[in-house]
Amino acid sequence: MADTTEQFQEWEVKEPFLDMHCHLGEGPYFEKATNTLRFVDIKQKRIHTVSLSDTDKKVETLQLDVPVTVTANVEGLDPREKLLVGVKFGLALLDRKTGAYEYISRFSDETGEGERTRSNDGEVDPHGRFWIGTMTDFGLGDFEAEGSLFTFDQAKKTREVVRTGLTIPNSIGWSPDSKTLYFTHSSARQVIAWDYDAAGDGSLSNERVFYQHQGPGEPDGFRVDKDGNLWHAVYGESRVIKLSPEGKLIGQVKLPTSHITCCEFVGTELYITSAEDDEGEGESKRYGGAVFKVDVATTGLEHHKFKLGA
Repeated sequence: MADTTEQFQEWEVKEPFLDMHCHLGEGPYFEKATNTLRFVDIKQKRIHTVSLSDTDKKVETLQLDVPVTVTANVEGLDPREKLLVGVKFGLALLDRKTGAYEYISRFSDETGEGERTRSNDGEVDPHGRFWIGTMTDFGLGDFEAEGSLFTFDQAKKTREVVRTGLTIPNSIGWSPDSKTLYFTHSSARQVIAWDYDAAGDGSLSNERVFYQHQGPGEPDGFRVDKDGNLWHAVYGESRVIKLSPEGKLIGQVKLPTSHITCCEFVGTELYITSAEDDEGEGESKRYGGAVFKVDVATTGLEHHKFKLGA
């Protein structure tokens, strides 16, 4: 009988693509129109953009006055001019020329509400809505179970609370057929899956645990490839793991620093962000906050664009 066991795949990266020393590098996003990779440093309140066409890897940096946690393209707007960003109190439109931003939707309508929390990771769904989580802000001690998962439908001017009582809500993504939504709750070390009504109203059903992490680290950000595999950064374990559409661990990318945060496909190359590792030693401390890349011989799904509405 033929052996049908899938071989475990491994890659190893020893040096960074960009030795950035981000405090908390996150949210890598391939900007196809300009062949650039943008990513954020949440703690330093910065958006970095690097050209993938230039051999000198020139980086442009936009400094904000609040932590910026995630970015997305907006339907009908040039991403070189305007971006959607997740910031302290909600979603905002960012002017990339000036660094000015204007809130378009907030997590709460009440003055003073949400002072303890900030945005974290998020993603645009197939209907053009933005899904984003909130969590305890920096400087307030241990992270508490006070975060939530929201959806913003700007076309309908609605905000929905999907889940409350979260500690570190993280990445969100969809299967290639858009029929499954994946959501990572890092502190629970879980990736949750729902059936997603792509053809209808985008409602959720059939909640289940897609993947329960057993290692010492926490699953952080992920991207989905064309075959439905999840490439999931693991914070604290120096690796990105590859999960099959059935939630089985089938591969890993080993990296020289511990705090791996997220990844993004550019063609068949996987670009990987990380955070500082001041308590680490050797290469882990040296390369903490760097950006890495590796060719993994597959491609990822393109991001949806946020619908701003009338």
